[in-house]
This record gives sequence, C-alpha cells and structure tokens, in this order.
Amino acid sequence: MRFKKKYWYGITFGIILFILDLILFIGDRLFVPLIILSVTIGWSQAWIDFFIEGQRRKEYEARFLDFVRNLVGAVRSGMPVPKAIIHTANKSDYGALTPHLKKLANQIEWAIPTHKALKNFAKGTENEIIIRSVSTVIEAELSGGNIEDVLESITTSLLEIKRIKDERRASIQSQVMQSYIIFFVFLGIMLIIQNLLIPYLGKMSGANIAKGTLGSGQMINLATKISIDFTSIAGFYTTVKAWLMSLHGVFLMLSLIQGLFAGLIIGKLSEGDMISGFKHSLILMTIAFLVMSFAQG
Repeated sequence: MRFKKKYWYGITFGIILFILDLILFIGDRLFVPLIILSVTIGWSQAWIDFFIEGQRRKEYEARFLDFVRNLVGAVRSGMPVPKAIIHTANKSDYGALTPHLKKLANQIEWAIPTHKALKNFAKGTENEIIIRSVSTVIEAELSGGNIEDVLESITTSLLEIKRIKDERRASIQSQVMQSYIIFFVFLGIMLIIQNLLIPYLGKMSGANIAKGTLGSGQMINLATKISIDFTSIAGFYTTVKAWLMSLHGVFLMLSLIQGLFAGLIIGKLSEGDMISGFKHSLILMTIAFLVMSFAQG
C-alpha cells in the first residue's frame, strides 16, 4: 500500500484530538484513552484501506478462476491464445479483476508479446496464486506445450485451492469467535481483579499492597495507584517506570501480551499467514489498551 493524500484527514484530526487532550484532559481518567483514540484515528484510514485491499485480493482469486474457465472455452473453440485472451477479457465483468484484464487485452492488441503481457498482468495483481498460474501458462507457451491442457489443469488446481480454503474458513470460524470471546473474558477477569479484588484484599489486610520481591532481590512496586508526573522529562520517566512496575502496569502489559498472541493465533488459523495475525493482534491490543486504561483512570 502507498501513502494517499486522504490519509492526511485522519492524521490531522488525530493530531487535533491529541492536542485537545493535552490541554483539557491532562490528569483526568480520559487522558490516556484519548491518546490511544487519537492515534487510532490517525491511522484508521490506512487500516481501512488495508482491509479493503485484502478483500480485493481474495476477490482476484475467485474472479481469476472465472476468467480461466472462460478462456478454456475460447481456446477449445479454436481461437489462438492471444485472441482468446482478448475475447474473454472483454466478454464478461470480472469485478475487481476487470481493470487488470482490460489492461492485459489492450497490451496484446498493441502487439506486446503475450508472455510479457501476462507477466505484467500477474505483477499488477500482486497475488501469489495468479502469479504461479500465469508462470505455468507462460512456460507452456514458450515450450510449445498444449495450452488447453495447461489451462484445464490450472482450473482444476484453482478449484481445489478454493475448496480447501472455504472448508478451512468454515471449520475455523467458530474457533475464531471462541478466541475473541475468550479474550474479552480475560479482560473482564483482569478488570475484576484490578478494581475489586485487589482493593478488597488491601482493606482486609489493613493496608494497600505496597511491595513484593523478585527472585533477584530487586524490589518491585505493586502500589495500586501511581500518578504520572508531566512537569519534567526526568519525573515523567521515573513515574512511568514506577507505573509499569505497579499492578496497573502489570495488568495492562498482560492484556497487551494476551491480545498480541491471541491475534497471531486467530490470523494463523483463519487465514494461514502472519500478516492477518498482526491485523487481529492490533485490533485486540487497541481494545485492551482502551478498556484497561479507562478502567484504571
């Protein structure tokens, strides 16, 4: 994805919200959540485009299968491959793939070699399945093989790949929902422990939980309330470090870690790649940060 001018609208609105947060809400329970919200708004347009691009690439695979089917029929009728490509590309609407197919047909009409036009087409889609399929067709054309048989085998392979993906998506969908539910249950447990159980135990013991000891002997601050000092850089660094060592910081880090790895697992199960996992991780981590920071005040 490339940076687009429209992204400046979200970035500008996010900066304005961040400045207003610094002016109006510093020291308030909304201060940290509004920072996360302003950052989220700043990259939201790019994130939406990322989702749209992912859906478009999935549509490429489905439409490419339709194109290959029609191309097989045209080749069987006796048309030469270049003419069959032009005829098939202009014959039907292939959704998101139509502009790429129109460009392919135009390049062939302009006397660009078929294998070169096909390479440009595959490169433009940036889809691994299409690139592999086109490479097979090019090799068959250059070696003098039977194009009809090659296209039929590609059609069979694409159908099998589509069937496997659909079956995996259907079988994993319930597990994906369960993973999201488990994550929200985890957040709820963290909130109950942080806001109800710890204060209750502190009252029962007659004092707040103040300190615990690490295995190395280093003292870890478990105070339930630490205010961040914004008056100086040194004070900010010291108080943030102390906050990270407190119960609030530990619970927030646990929530972020849970969101990170839960998202990776969800993406790997549902889509089969880590990029989709980071997509889910970012969603869950953003939700965790907003919920935990607002609850902590």
